[in-house]
Order: sequence, then structure tokens, then C-alpha cells
Amino acid sequence: MIRAMIPVLTAAGSNPAFLITLVVILVLILLIVVKNVRIVPQATNFVVERLGGYHATWLTGIHVKLPFLDRIAKVVSLKEQVADFQPQAVITKDNVTMMIDTVLFFQITDPKMYTYGIEHPIMAIENLSATTLRNIIGDLELDQTLTSRDLINTKMRIILDEATDPWGIKVNRVELKNIIPPKEIQVAMERQMKAEREKRENILRAEGEKEAAIRVAEGEKTAVILRAEAQKESQIRRAEGEAEAIRVVQEATAIGLRMIKEVGADRALIAIRSLETMEKVANGQATKIIIPSEIQGMAGLTAALKEIVSTGAPATSGTPSDPVAGR
Repeated sequence: MIRAMIPVLTAAGSNPAFLITLVVILVLILLIVVKNVRIVPQATNFVVERLGGYHATWLTGIHVKLPFLDRIAKVVSLKEQVADFQPQAVITKDNVTMMIDTVLFFQITDPKMYTYGIEHPIMAIENLSATTLRNIIGDLELDQTLTSRDLINTKMRIILDEATDPWGIKVNRVELKNIIPPKEIQVAMERQMKAEREKRENILRAEGEKEAAIRVAEGEKTAVILRAEAQKESQIRRAEGEAEAIRVVQEATAIGLRMIKEVGADRALIAIRSLETMEKVANGQATKIIIPSEIQGMAGLTAALKEIVSTGAPATSGTPSDPVAGR
């Protein structure tokens, strides 16, 4: 090749115009080659057409297309995409008109089908989601619509995924972003919620009062039981104390009697002790005095001797003043 170019370069050296033309041609060829070398980034596919028809789908990497024959028809991103649609007016089964806006998460799985399947696929998905939403909400009442978000999302995802499959699109998730009922419905719902809250408040208050009354009654019952048990225990202890006192007194009395018996006290000593006891009793504030039978006998003996002395009985021997003779 170099040998073939030597004559050309020799001729170009003798002709400056030819040299300039050759340089321009080489630069153009270099620009065309550089322009037709393309690098496909990650998570992106290029749909390439040759002579107006589908030729290939370029994946991630470096590729070269034929100049003037091949062209990149579409650059397709394989990342998950989000489509936020405007609020749509829908009518429920009980003829309530509300506004609902949806958010759609989708991903392109087949670049060729996405390119040639439908024109303006995002617009098609938006219109399809609006009609699907109207069909689903038309079978539900207002209360069901407000409480069945998950059911609506699931139904819409299944229907849209089946409809967009020929377009090379997979619908991963559908979410109802906002459900906006009419103003009068909102006011009625707020009143209903307020009534429900007041009802729960009254129920809780009644349950609290009931619980408090039960606790108070249980407390009074426990107090009465404890007082009764305390009184019972007090009476038992008092009776045990009295019994113990009586037992101790009886034991002391028995010990005293046993000691008297062991000492061998005669009747004269007992009489003297009785007189000492009577003296102590007489010094008290008692209005009644109990005299033992022994002391009563002694008092009777004393009265009899006094009567004999007063009648002047004759003396037999000795002097009248002799006590022995008098006896």
C-alpha cells in the first residue's frame, strides 16, 4: 500500500493543489469514520435501521455503522421510568364524581417493539390508564373507592401490563396519587368522622367511669374485709391475753397454796392473816366487806365469853381475876 501511495505523493509534491485536495479527502474520510463509530452506554439500546428497515439493536459497547446506509432510529433507555398523569374525572357506582390522578411505573423490555409497536406510547398509556380507571371506579361505591386503593392499583396494573405487552413495555406498578371527592362530600365525611370520634370518646368515658366504679367498690370491699379480719385478730389476741392472765393468776395462787401447805401453817396463823387482810380492806373505799367464816366464828366466840363474864358465874377456886380459875 505504501508503494502504491509513493507515486501519488510524488505527484502531489509537484502539484500543490492536488496535495491540498488529497488532504481534504483524507480529513473527510477520517471524520466520516469517527462519526460512524458509536459507543452505547449502560442501560441503553440503540435501534439501527439500514436503508429504512430495521437492521439491529445495539447493546452496551462500541459499534460501527455503515455511512449513508445505516442510521440510529431510536435511543431507548432500559431504566424504570415514571409517568405522572393529570387528574381524571371519574364517576362511582353511586353517581359521585371525583378527581383521581395516577402515577405509573414502567420499564421498556423490547426496544424494537417499543420503537415500531405504537406511535407516542406514553400518550397511549395515559389514555389507557384513564379509561381503565373509569371502568374500575364505575363498579365501586364512594366508600369502597376510598378504602380499596390496593385493589384498584392491582387491577389497573394487570390490565395495563397486558395491554402494553405488545409495545415492549412492562408496567411494574400503578398508584392512585390523590382521590379528591366533591366539596360537599368532603364536608359530610368530616361531619361523619367528627360524630365517630365523639361516639368513641363517649364510649371510652363510660368505660372509664365503669372501671373507676368497679375499682372503688373493690377497694371498699377489700377495706371491709381487712377491717373485719383485723377486728377478729384483735379479739382473738385479747381473748388469748385474758386466758394467759387467768392462767398465770391461777398458777400463782396454786404456788401460794402449795407454799402455805409446805410451811404447815395452823388455824391461828390463818386467822391472823385474815385479820390483817380485813384491816387492809377496811382502809379502802369499798361499801361492802366480805368477812370469812373463820373470823365470823371468832366473833361469835368473843360474844359468848363476854356474856359469861357479864352474868357473873361463880368461881370455884383461886381469885376471880385469875383467868385460869375463871375458865
